[in-house]
Amino acid sequence: SLFKTLKYTKDFPNEGFASIEAAREWVAGFADLYNTKFMHSGIKYVTPHQRHYGLDQEILSKRKETYEQARRSHPERWSGNIRNWDYIKYVALNPVRKDDFFKKTRHLS
Repeated sequence: SLFKTLKYTKDFPNEGFASIEAAREWVAGFADLYNTKFMHSGIKYVTPHQRHYGLDQEILSKRKETYEQARRSHPERWSGNIRNWDYIKYVALNPVRKDDFFKKTRHLS
């Protein structure tokens, strides 16, 4: 999925790169953007940088507060609960269910 994100980025050079150095430079710039500017739905619309450095906890707390205040101020705009902005303890690229993890590791003991 990262390659698809990279490929469909508006700045992707569809005509190719002039050199391997140009390709490396472009990918390095993309990686920086991906980690510091792109908000990811799987981590509650924060950047990987914010998540990695623990900045997401305050961001999510403020978002939750903002949504709760908006709902109190204009309840007619809300048909249900606010979005869940609670902190996610466990984040993984390829999440594994707890039961599956223990099944796979049981034979190791």
